[in-house]
Amino acid sequence: MPVCNQSDLKRLQNDIGLLMLRLSLGILMLFHGISKISGGIDDIKLDLIDQGLPGVMAYGVHLGETVAPILIIVGFLIRPAAAILAFTMIMAVYLTDGLGGFALNEHGGIEIELNLLYMFGAFTLCFTGPGRLSLSQLFYRNKKSQVNTHEKELASSS
Repeated sequence: MPVCNQSDLKRLQNDIGLLMLRLSLGILMLFHGISKISGGIDDIKLDLIDQGLPGVMAYGVHLGETVAPILIIVGFLIRPAAAILAFTMIMAVYLTDGLGGFALNEHGGIEIELNLLYMFGAFTLCFTGPGRLSLSQLFYRNKKSQVNTHEKELASSS
């Protein structure tokens, strides 16, 4: 049985923590995206037009609340996906609450706290990346293995 040293254990704990963040952030946001897709895009377009923005930005809402969460869940293209999600949350706060969102609600929290949790969770993933328990890491490992095999073949043929 392999012995696990302290740094390996700490790295594994970090990877599990990042996986938990990715899964919770991605799954919870995906529910919002599915709800928006099932409701159609027309209402979102009208809301954006009412705010003086182009209706085509509604497709960005679908990108930020459906595609980005799926990429975050599986851990692929995590930094761009997390940046898209963070931007989506910034726009959601700006368009729905603005500075009024910092007002206290009846429970003592601020109105936009859920949006801020999504946003800062996404920013965290922008900085950390997906961790080793991700599709990106699997592709990286396979690519690295292929490069090492190719280098060994070249070395043995010379």
